[in-house]
Amino acid sequence: MESSPRRVGLMDTTLRDAHQSLLATRMRTEDMLPIASKLDAVGFHSLEVWGGATFDACLRFLNEDPWERLRALRKAYPNTRLQMLLRGQNLVGYRHYADDVVEAFVEKTVKNGIDILRIFDALNDVRNMEKAIIATKKAGGEVQGTVCYTISPVHDVEHFAQTARALANLGADSICVKDMAGILAPTDAYTIVKRIKADLGLPVQVHCHYTSGMASMSYLKAIEAGADVVDTAISSMALATSQPPAETMVAALQGTPYDTGLDLGLLSEISEYFKEVRKKYRDQDNVSPAVDTNVIRYQIPGGMISNFISQLQQQNALHRLNEVLEEVPRVRADMGYPPLVTPSSQMVGAQAVLNVLTGRYQMATNETRDYLRGLYGRSPAPVNPEVRKKLIGDEKPIDGRPADLLEPGMAKARADVGPYYEQEEDVLSYALYPQQAMKFFQERLAKKTRVDYALLEEARKNHPLGYHPV
Repeated sequence: MESSPRRVGLMDTTLRDAHQSLLATRMRTEDMLPIASKLDAVGFHSLEVWGGATFDACLRFLNEDPWERLRALRKAYPNTRLQMLLRGQNLVGYRHYADDVVEAFVEKTVKNGIDILRIFDALNDVRNMEKAIIATKKAGGEVQGTVCYTISPVHDVEHFAQTARALANLGADSICVKDMAGILAPTDAYTIVKRIKADLGLPVQVHCHYTSGMASMSYLKAIEAGADVVDTAISSMALATSQPPAETMVAALQGTPYDTGLDLGLLSEISEYFKEVRKKYRDQDNVSPAVDTNVIRYQIPGGMISNFISQLQQQNALHRLNEVLEEVPRVRADMGYPPLVTPSSQMVGAQAVLNVLTGRYQMATNETRDYLRGLYGRSPAPVNPEVRKKLIGDEKPIDGRPADLLEPGMAKARADVGPYYEQEEDVLSYALYPQQAMKFFQERLAKKTRVDYALLEEARKNHPLGYHPV
């Protein structure tokens, strides 16, 4: 271990990735605010509070405005930097959006309170991150360029180092090594972090899920290699498909050159709070606490397996789950070894299910065909030419940046929002999720109309002259 002190920072994921991983992203803002003073006092490097699937979940399931959540959290956590996960040109959606939407979204994100944007692309195609990086720098935010970790014949230390170098050249302020499946082994964590630190000298942050049981060990080796920050969750919201527990890392590093300096007593109090909060979400809390060996064998994130179970149950084919798990690596190889992270994980998973139920590539999703057309970006390795021929014929895939083919989107979205417009952020919500946003806007207006009428009725009853509004 190094002899000179080098305090390691922790990013807390409890308010974003932890409940996304364990509770299907269902935690409400009302459960994030009462603990704010204690979380804010810990001294975390940052709090991850937004992005990923939280935007979608707020609109689709919780009837919450994601922008209002961000503003409330910014106010409640004045002393800690707030961080989000941004899917590059996909923003917080599942497809590419036009450049004007990306620019406006990033500008409003920073203005509403996000300090650090962790920007990634499912294919490690830096072209799909460039616009978001430039927009973040322009808005005054901090860019964390992200290297998605995966294992394949083409993903080696050189690939990850070159991706990190390209992100640094675009202006990234720090680099994140993102292990979304929990498959990063300790020795590989050491090697990759050591190389990036030697090449760039930028701060390096490591993000792992505990799914395979290796994450805490990988964190320690990454720290020894020079990692500056690791991602953890409060212990009552940690482990399984979430992150390693913050308390465990604090205790493990105490008295070493990497001592976090964080208060275990305060963290324990916060853990007790979230232990009670978690009980409110029992219906969504279905993740097995056991180590998942499938993730090591097939590189499948825990969320994919639960999706497979749901899809197969609907087709009365749950008994074919093992066939689907075995098909995933074959589909991934056919598609040029994309890392299994949103949206490529959903794409590969859906195609694997179709292949098992209907025959290999007898049917294909629109997303699979668009991927083969190059509309998601450059695949890490060449795709299987036979599969491409079967699904898109002689159509020539594009070779440029996919977003260059998109028409601007903000003007149309603004026109479509029409009378439901209350803030510019509404236009962005609609541009990303038209159906979910419109439903939210309509319910918001109906609720306000009912409330306004109730206030007027109360005023009429209480007015000494029997006031009646015209």
